Amino acid sequence: MARLLLVHHTPSPHCRAMFEAVVSGATDPEIEGVELVRRAALEVTASDFLAADGYLLGTPVNLGYISGALKHAFDVAYYPILDSTRGRPFGVYLHGNEGVEGAVRAVDIITTGLGWTKAADHVVVSNKPDKDDLEACWNLGATVAAGLMG
Repeated sequence: MARLLLVHHTPSPHCRAMFEAVVSGATDPEIEGVELVRRAALEVTASDFLAADGYLLGTPVNLGYISGALKHAFDVAYYPILDSTRGRPFGVYLHGNEGVEGAVRAVDIITTGLGWTKAADHVVVSNKPDKDDLEACWNLGATVAAGLMG
C-alpha cells in the first residue's frame, strides 16, 4: 500500500477548513491502495518522510513566509531525506491574508532542492476559504493521492 504523508501546521479555523478538505479528497473512497498519514509539522520526523511515497504540505503564511513549524519540519529532516526522496510527488496548500509570494517561493526552493515532483498546482487562499477554495483543496488531496494508486 502506498503511503501519503500530510505534514501540516493548522493553527486557525481557516487552516483547519483547508486541512479537512485536503484530507477528504485524499481519502475519497474511489482512491484505493493509498494510506494517508497525518503529522503535525512540529512532530514529523525524517523517518515519516522516508516511509512515505508522496507528500501533502499545509501551512499558514506568517510574515510572508511558511510557518516556523513547517520550516522546522524541513530543518530536522532535510539532510536525512535528501537523497532518498528524490522524484516523489507533492502538493501544497497555503493560507495567508496577504503577501504569500515569499512562502510560495520558499516551498518551491525547498522542494526543488529535495528533487520532489510537483503533482498539482499549489492552492493559495487569502482570507476565509470559500466553496471554490475548499474544492481546490479537495482536488489537491485527491490528485496527489490518486497519483500514488497502483
